[in-house]
Amino acid sequence: MRRFRKRDVLAVTLVAMLSGLVFASPLLDPLAGVSVDLLTALRFHLLGPRHDPATSPSVVVVIDEQTFQTPPFAGSPTLAWTREIGRVLTAVVEADARVVGFDIVFPASIEQSEIPFGDAPLGSRLRGFDRDFLRALAGAARDGKLVLGEVLHHANPVRPAPAQRVAVGHGANIRALNTHADPDDVVRRLPLWFTVGDRPMPSMALELAARAVGEAPVRDPDGSTRLAGWRIPAAVPNTQMLAFEGGADDVPTFSFADLRACLDKGDTAFFRQHFAGKVVLFGTLLDIEDRKVTSKRFATGPEGARAPRCALPPPGADAEAPVRRSIPGVYIHATAVNDLLRRDVLREPGRIGATAIAVGAASVAAVAAFLLSPLVAVLTIVGLGVLVTGAAAIAMLYGFACPLVGPGLAALAATGGTVGWRLVAADREDRFLRRSFALYLAPQVIDRMLDADEPPALGGEMRDVTVFFSDIAGFSSIAETMTPQALVAWMNAYLSEMTDIIEACGGYVDKYIGDSIVAVFGAPANDPDHARSAVTAALRCRERLAVLNETAAFQGHRIAHRIGLNSGEALVGNIGSRRRFNYTVMSDAVNLASRLEGANKYFGTSIMASETTVGRTGDAFVWRELDAIRVKGRVQPVKILEPIAEAGRVTPAQAACAATYAEGLARFRARDFAAASAAFDRIAAVDPPAALFRERARALAAQPPGPDWEPVFTLEGK
Repeated sequence: MRRFRKRDVLAVTLVAMLSGLVFASPLLDPLAGVSVDLLTALRFHLLGPRHDPATSPSVVVVIDEQTFQTPPFAGSPTLAWTREIGRVLTAVVEADARVVGFDIVFPASIEQSEIPFGDAPLGSRLRGFDRDFLRALAGAARDGKLVLGEVLHHANPVRPAPAQRVAVGHGANIRALNTHADPDDVVRRLPLWFTVGDRPMPSMALELAARAVGEAPVRDPDGSTRLAGWRIPAAVPNTQMLAFEGGADDVPTFSFADLRACLDKGDTAFFRQHFAGKVVLFGTLLDIEDRKVTSKRFATGPEGARAPRCALPPPGADAEAPVRRSIPGVYIHATAVNDLLRRDVLREPGRIGATAIAVGAASVAAVAAFLLSPLVAVLTIVGLGVLVTGAAAIAMLYGFACPLVGPGLAALAATGGTVGWRLVAADREDRFLRRSFALYLAPQVIDRMLDADEPPALGGEMRDVTVFFSDIAGFSSIAETMTPQALVAWMNAYLSEMTDIIEACGGYVDKYIGDSIVAVFGAPANDPDHARSAVTAALRCRERLAVLNETAAFQGHRIAHRIGLNSGEALVGNIGSRRRFNYTVMSDAVNLASRLEGANKYFGTSIMASETTVGRTGDAFVWRELDAIRVKGRVQPVKILEPIAEAGRVTPAQAACAATYAEGLARFRARDFAAASAAFDRIAAVDPPAALFRERARALAAQPPGPDWEPVFTLEGK
């Protein structure tokens, strides 16, 4: 995973901020509306309807296609239907409906017709035709249970006919039906107030809801609206965001033709059963009249008056309406009434909240795009997008409309911008530095250099490390038998195999000196178990060399190598001249590791470690003590040990050999040279250190040392 540098933090921050601010700007507000549309559809399709239609506070009575095809309405103009509409209105009011609203406007009366009919206009011959209708309007309005609709349109409003306005008491019982469409012509919110003359007037939905609760709405000085003490949430002033359900049956819908037939049947109980306590809206459900595209455009359903029937059978299956993106306008007002009465108006985060969400989404995407590979970043962002979308759909259940499209596009833009930054600047320089130094510096050193955002410089620090020295036994004699080209190929094969093992165990190859390898564990990368890692690398190098000796890669040469290990404080860092330096390690601990590598040739061993290294490996390995030696350049003796194998992997033969050697070493140090020689003699044929000690014991048995003798072997060379 990548790490941030100062300039990367600045670049990623700028990309995230710009992406978030751009996609949360007012110019892209239509995107917020699309979010509501998508979430409405997702919530409905994934989680189903929120409310049982039977609990809907409002119901709708519609003039539908069946009404136009049913006598006595078939073939007659709607202006001639007023008496029947008045009868149904009276029955609904008498059924104890809370209030009735008309989404249908009759701007003219058949009594006003100027069409000649005989020697007089048709209207004069039909004088009194609307009397029953007007009486029904007046009675319902007198009880406060009727609101007629009008459409405000500058100087030419569409209003009920004059006689209807008089019957309902003029403006006291007439409210505007106007809706509000966003710039993309989609209705997502509804105005709460209109100004008629110089007075603010509630919208049709707000008026119906107010009469249903029995309290007039209040418009506060700050422009907010309260209904029965509840402040209606409005991110856009003077509007309510509509919380549409999906499908087409969320508001119970009754056919006007069926209700008129029910009156002829005399079934008043049907009206009381279905309209008592309800807000009732009269409207149309037709293919071409009064249709609006709303935020449920992706979650509509086949329309129809599918509420319980009283007298007429429902239309046949062949009359099922197709699914359309638009819905009749009466359902907009019914949804608004339901939202107000349920206190379920959708809440929006507002400009500041939407900006914060967009910037947050862009920030997450930008950080992921910078830290991860492009493919992993895209998959991560897509996964997070799915989770956020699901969470937003659930939030819609609780009345919160979370922006979705804007933050999503902001995240995509931030991803693209961050990946572009990586390609143009950040990764380009990193790739150049890695290519430039890969063959000279350890990967860990390069990582530290890049993290520091500065080139390597002279300097170092004291670190606790384990130093690894190795050398090929008898290299000079082998080299004399090979051509230069073959020698180079052979050495490259050997060094590559050993280096791979060292680096796989966490070590850093400091340098190659001919056939020698100098490596360090615990720097530049921190490794608390550097001693254990170094011993593991040594054992694996020995095992790998045994395999290589049997392959054709070594051209028939069977070789042995010697490894010395020592742990301690050392100076590690960039050391050299001002123009040329190397990341290396220096200290007495390094010198001792070199001496231990050379000491192997005296004992015939392949790996030797100091007691300091052994003490830091815990019980990870099984060791045997070889001797105490005094190396050139040091006065104090050093205990040296040989790793037999990793814990749990020691064979019985190895264990027996080690036990015999330990017995002989104890006898030797106790000056019982004869017994020591006998012990060493039992394994001398298979164990070079035992053969060495056998000869030393025999020599001392033949010529015993003085009282100042100490069991320390002094090495004469390196």
